[in-house]
Amino acid sequence: MELGLEKNEVKLFPYTAEWKKEFNRVKQQIIVVTGLGENRIQHIGSTAITNMLAKPIIDILVGVDDIAKVDKSLFIALQNIGFLRLRVERPGEIVLAKFTDDTYEVKTHFIHMVEYENELWRNQLYFHNYLNSNAEARDEYQKIKVDSAKIKDITINLYTDLKEPFVKSIFSKRTKKE
Repeated sequence: MELGLEKNEVKLFPYTAEWKKEFNRVKQQIIVVTGLGENRIQHIGSTAITNMLAKPIIDILVGVDDIAKVDKSLFIALQNIGFLRLRVERPGEIVLAKFTDDTYEVKTHFIHMVEYENELWRNQLYFHNYLNSNAEARDEYQKIKVDSAKIKDITINLYTDLKEPFVKSIFSKRTKKE
């Protein structure tokens, strides 16, 4: 299994159970260095959706008590296993990445740190669970991903923007249920 893409690269690969194995390996490392409970570390993103084409990057959801009070020691612990904080500005979220080497060109893993069991947390897990249990929705999402990835000179930002209406439509299903 090969992991990683360069900064603006968009390539999709067939699903492999190796992605789950890699997530579980890294999850154990995160537990060891942070002391976070197992339930606070979840596999998300397309590599966590069975039979979904995906960019070969493992997305990990990490739940903390208060995003505003995350201290430097947590970042140092995660840095010890290869995760570096990115300068990505997202409300209520801190993003870290792991790279193939110290050129920092190819990302292999992302950590999306959010407040445990808040709106972002619940949306991410709902999306993952919904697509894993609904083949029609999974196929629709996969078609959007494939069509978007075929666009000449696609960038990661455009790729994400093209998927966003579908993702938000699934999030809205969760809020209607509650």
